[in-house]
Amino acid sequence: MTEETTLPKGLTPDQSRALDLAATAAQTYRETLPQTGARPQVDLDTAVGRFRTPLAEEGIPEAEVIEGILNGAEGALHNMSGPTFFGYVLGGSHPVGVAADFLVSAWGQNAGSAFETPAITGMERAVCDWVIDLLGLPAQSGAGLVTGGSVANMVGIMAGRHALLADQGWDVEEDGLFGAPEIPVLIGADAHSAPFAGLRYAGFGAARATRVATDDQGRIDVAAFEAALEGCAAPPLVILQAGQINTGAFDPFAQIIPLVRARGGWVHVDGAFGLWVAAVPELADRLAGVEGADSWAVDLHKWLNAPFDAGMVIVRDRAPLVASMSARGSYLPDLTAHWEPSDSTPELSRRGRGVPSYAILRNLGRAGLREMVKRHCDLAVYIAGVLAAEPGLRVMNEVHSNQVIVSCDQDAQTMAVLERVQQRGRVYPTHGEWAGQKVIRISVIGYAMQRAHADLVASEITGAWRWYQEGAP
Repeated sequence: MTEETTLPKGLTPDQSRALDLAATAAQTYRETLPQTGARPQVDLDTAVGRFRTPLAEEGIPEAEVIEGILNGAEGALHNMSGPTFFGYVLGGSHPVGVAADFLVSAWGQNAGSAFETPAITGMERAVCDWVIDLLGLPAQSGAGLVTGGSVANMVGIMAGRHALLADQGWDVEEDGLFGAPEIPVLIGADAHSAPFAGLRYAGFGAARATRVATDDQGRIDVAAFEAALEGCAAPPLVILQAGQINTGAFDPFAQIIPLVRARGGWVHVDGAFGLWVAAVPELADRLAGVEGADSWAVDLHKWLNAPFDAGMVIVRDRAPLVASMSARGSYLPDLTAHWEPSDSTPELSRRGRGVPSYAILRNLGRAGLREMVKRHCDLAVYIAGVLAAEPGLRVMNEVHSNQVIVSCDQDAQTMAVLERVQQRGRVYPTHGEWAGQKVIRISVIGYAMQRAHADLVASEITGAWRWYQEGAP
C-alpha cells in the first residue's frame, strides 16, 4: 500500500443514518416511558406476523432495516424498563448502563480475552471487585461475569462439584461423572427454578436432590435441615437462598452454613436479587452469615438495573472455579498474572457485558446503590400496608426485602383482579402461587420507582378488587 492510498471511511452514509435513527429512537423511547402504557397494545400473533416474513433475495439498505424494525415494534413492546413494571423481579435497565451498552456493541470487543481487550478487562475486573466488596463477601474470591442468575447458579454448582469430587480423589473434568463418588445435594423446598436447572446442567439431576422443608416464608427449617444432613453419607452440596422469589425471605445462613462446613460440604447461595440487601448496612443483618458460603450467584440486571445479559458468579476459592470452567487451546493466549475472563465462565467468546454495570456503579456510587435498595424495601413495606388495610385482600408474606404477594379469598377472585389490573395497563404486576394459592406478585426493583408508583400499583389493585366486588361482568 502506497502513501497515496486512501482507505474508505468506516461507515457509509446509510450506515451512519441507521445508527442515528437507532440512537434517536432509543432516546425517545426512554424519555416517554413514564407516559407509556405498562403492557403491549399489539397481540403476539400480530407482532410475530410483522416480522416473520420470507427473507428477500436482495438486501435492504441499513437505514431502511432500522425503520422497519421500529415500525414493526410499534405498540408491541412491554414497558419493562419503566417504573410501572412490578413483575418478575426485573430491573429497569438504568439509562447510563444503556448508554454504555451502545459502546459495547459499537466497540465489538471479544471480552473473553484479557490480553486483547485491556479496557474491557479493566472495567470488568473493577465491577467484580466492587460487587464483592459491596456484598461483604471474601475479598480474595474469584468471579465470572455471565449472562444472568441461571448461569451463575450453574457455574457455582459446577465449581462445588469439582471441589467436592477432588476432595475424594476424583477429577470430574477429566473423568466425568460415570463411576464418580456420590454427592448428596440438599436444597430448600421453596427454592427458585434456577438452581434446579443448574443441578440438571451439572449432571446431578433435579429430582435426586433432597428438598428440605421450609417455614411459611420459604426459609429452610433448621431442624429439618439437620435431619437431612445426618442422612448424608458424604460431604454434601447445599444450596441456600437469599431472596425467596415470592416472599423475598432469606435462609438462616448463620445457623446452617457452620453445620455444612463441619461436614466438609460446599454451600452455594442463590442470591440473584436478595444478595444486594447486604449492601445496605441497616438491612445487612437479614443475611447474617451469608459470607461464610463457598459460592454465590447474583444478577446484575436485577437490583443493579443493568441491561440484560448481566450476572455474576462469585467463588471463595478461585481454583475450583477455574478448574471447572477454563478451556485452554493452542490458539488461545497463554495464562498470565491477569486471570482470563474465559477461565471463569462457560464462554470463550462474549461481548463486554460488564461495561454497563461499571457505568451504573460509577454513576450511583456506594451511597446511590444503598439508597436505591433501601428505597425499594421501604416502598414494599408501604405497598403491603396499603393492601393489607383493604378488606378482602390478604398480604401473604412478611416483607423481608422488595417482594409483596397478595391474594383474595378464592383463586378465581385473585386472577380476576390481576387480569383487570393488567388489562387496564397502568401498572403491571404478575402472577404467582404461594401456600397452595394463586397470588399477585409485586416486585419493587426498577431504578426509577418512587412513592407515586407505589401508590399507583396499590390503588390499581384495590380498585380492581372493589370493581370485582361490585359485580364486574
